[in-house]
Amino acid sequence: MNLPNKLTILRVLMIPIFIFVLLAEPFGEISKWIAVAIFIIASLTDFLDGHIARKYNLVTNFGKFMDPLADKLLVCSAMIALVGMNRLASWIAIIIIVREFIISGFRLIASDNGVVIAASYWGKFKTNFQMFMIIMLIIDLGTGTAVLIENILVYISLVLTIISLLDYLLKNKNVLK
Repeated sequence: MNLPNKLTILRVLMIPIFIFVLLAEPFGEISKWIAVAIFIIASLTDFLDGHIARKYNLVTNFGKFMDPLADKLLVCSAMIALVGMNRLASWIAIIIIVREFIISGFRLIASDNGVVIAASYWGKFKTNFQMFMIIMLIIDLGTGTAVLIENILVYISLVLTIISLLDYLLKNKNVLK
């Protein structure tokens, strides 16, 4: 169990803590700030584990499988919570989550054929926008400018979700043969 894999596991373990703090608000009004801090730390482990794995040649099959899964669990959990908080439209969360299921299924088929498909540029770009979107929606500043920024991030995330799905499927269509 190398450091990148430990960071991935840490990210997964942070998810229930993040969701509890976000939804139960055990610390009152500052709970959202604590939830954002947990989310940001969890998101940073995503960057760190990949960077360390590549830099020190610590890439493992476990990491190739669990890292994207951990990202999906973190982002999807946050979006589902935000839907419950009336901060994100359910149809947007559904489209984004459906994309994640399609890609996971596609990766599973590829894996059965001995092919490991790495994350694409579009997928990474999409994930970054989704993380910024989630942070802004949790903070919920409520000002006109903040709401505009939140809406822009939501729709950019949605568009990038669709683009990354199409890019992923087109580049890897041979997996379905």
